Amino acid sequence: MTVTSDLAISLDGYIAGTDVTLDNPGGHGGEPLFEWIHNLASWRERQGMTGGEENRDSELMREWFDATGAVVMGRMMYDTGEEFWGDNPPFRTPVFVLTHRPRPTLVKEGGTTFTFVTDGIHSALDRAKAVAGNRNVDIAGGASTLRQYLAEDLIDELQLHVVPALLGAGLRLFEGPGQLPRLVEPLRVEETPLATHLKYRFVK
Repeated sequence: MTVTSDLAISLDGYIAGTDVTLDNPGGHGGEPLFEWIHNLASWRERQGMTGGEENRDSELMREWFDATGAVVMGRMMYDTGEEFWGDNPPFRTPVFVLTHRPRPTLVKEGGTTFTFVTDGIHSALDRAKAVAGNRNVDIAGGASTLRQYLAEDLIDELQLHVVPALLGAGLRLFEGPGQLPRLVEPLRVEETPLATHLKYRFVK
């Protein structure tokens, strides 16, 4: 089983714009990070829509969906996405939400369940591994959650979709305490007009 993380990032290293709020989960100026995804056929399928572009970007997105058997995310990511995802979220797997505010498990359409975990990142990861079967566990975000798992050396593979945009300010991924020097092994580099897709394995 592989623990992964997969996210879009700007050319200058931001994964969201400034002033992330419940009403503006991408932050001010963060739109380019996500706009490229919205017309991909694989993304639209997961939103219950038809049509969209079948291209290499769509294939990579579908690859991630198919390979992921459980997801871990932080409470802020859940809170900012809850209304947007609606009754049929795109995950279609068990999702474990790190939180200090307990809440009963939510069962959604399409196979997505949200379980709220109050006893830390290791517990959430263990619970995700227990239900992922032979598929991956993905650490979805946000930045604080990813940093915690990176600091504990718990992520095996990282895929970054580098969007050709400079945000100038916002929420950085590789910043703050616990970001120790480490080696990464390149697994794949693919460039499309929409993004450069970089996949790395952390050297243990």
